[in-house]
Amino acid sequence: MPELTHQLDRTLLIEAPPPTVFRFFTDTARWAAWWGAGSAIDARPGGRVLIRYPNGLQALGEVLEIVDGERIVFTYGYESGRPIPPGASRVTIQLEPVEGGTRLHLTHAFAEAAVRDDHLQGWRFQLSLFSNLVADEINAGAPDLADAWFAAWSIADSAERMRALQAIATPEVRFRDRYAHINGLADLSDHMAASLRFMPGLRLERKGAVRHCQHTLLADWIMRAPDGAERMSGVNVFLLDARGRIASVTGFWD
Repeated sequence: MPELTHQLDRTLLIEAPPPTVFRFFTDTARWAAWWGAGSAIDARPGGRVLIRYPNGLQALGEVLEIVDGERIVFTYGYESGRPIPPGASRVTIQLEPVEGGTRLHLTHAFAEAAVRDDHLQGWRFQLSLFSNLVADEINAGAPDLADAWFAAWSIADSAERMRALQAIATPEVRFRDRYAHINGLADLSDHMAASLRFMPGLRLERKGAVRHCQHTLLADWIMRAPDGAERMSGVNVFLLDARGRIASVTGFWD
C-alpha cells in the first residue's frame, strides 16, 4: 500500500445503539442494502469486501481490523484500477456510544489529495443512505406505534392507559397541539382522561400509511363519533428516540 498522507473525515450522529449500527458492517444483507445489490462482506481480518454500486461500478477491499461493536478497518479500491486500484486506500469506521445513539467517525485515507476530494460527496451521500437504513430498521414498527398512540386516547382505565403509554413513549414525552402543552407521561395520561370526559364516545384512528424519515413520522388521523361518522381530522408529527420510542408528538388539525 502506498503512503496514505491525505485523509477524508466524516462524523455524524446515528440515532441507534452501537450494536445495531455495527451489524450493518458485518451482515452481508445489511451491507448490500447500504451499498447496492450484490455487495458482500466477510467480516473478519483478511475477509473480502465487495461493493457493487447501482451504476455498475465495483469496488474491492480486504478487512484489516475488526473490533465487535466498535471499529472496522478495510482497504478500498476499484476493480477497474481507476481512480485507485484495490488496496490503494484505507477506510476506518469507529463507533462511539453517546447520549441519543452512536457517533460514527469515518476516516478514508488516500495517497493523493485530488482522489480524496473526489470521494467527499460520495461519502456524504453513502452515510446519509446508511443513516436512513439504520433508522428504518429501528422504526420498522412505526405503523403499530402510531396505532397504539391513537388507541390510547380511548382507554378509560387510568392504570391500563398508563401501561399502554409506557410501552410506546419515553417518560418525558411531550405533546403539543392547539389545545395542549403537555410534558411527561402522567400529565399526558390525565389529558387523555379529560378528553374522554369532555368528548365521550369519540375515538382516534390512523388514516392511510405512516410516512417515516430519520426518526420522524407523519400519520394522518381522523376522529369518529360513536355512530362511525368522521367528525375531525388532522396529522400528527411523531419524533422517536434512538430506541424507537415516542419522544414527542405535535398534532395539527385540518
